[in-house]
Amino acid sequence: MLKLIAFICLFIALCSPNQVSSQQPQPPPGTGPRIGEPPPDESGPAVPSRIQKDMEKKANEERQTGLKRDTEKLLKLSTELKEYVDKSNENILSVDVIKKADEIEKLAHSVKTRMRGAN
Repeated sequence: MLKLIAFICLFIALCSPNQVSSQQPQPPPGTGPRIGEPPPDESGPAVPSRIQKDMEKKANEERQTGLKRDTEKLLKLSTELKEYVDKSNENILSVDVIKKADEIEKLAHSVKTRMRGAN
């Protein structure tokens, strides 16, 4: 019984966190950031703040222009759909009406997605 207790104590001592952490490799000196230096940016090459803001502004302007163009197209398509529906009656369902409605639905979904900023 005494041997079993000694074995358990020895096992716990060998598996303690202090022993495990001392066996982990330490990074070589000089590979980390130096004191007084900012940590390296791992997201990519550094872009000056002003240039980045200009790029974001241009992207927003292009997005807004595209949204205006697509909403104008939505208006045109919905007007055409109304004309097709006005020309048909309750007994006739035109294939053009279904195609136009599908086109409107796809474009509206695209506009909605881009308005949310998902580009």
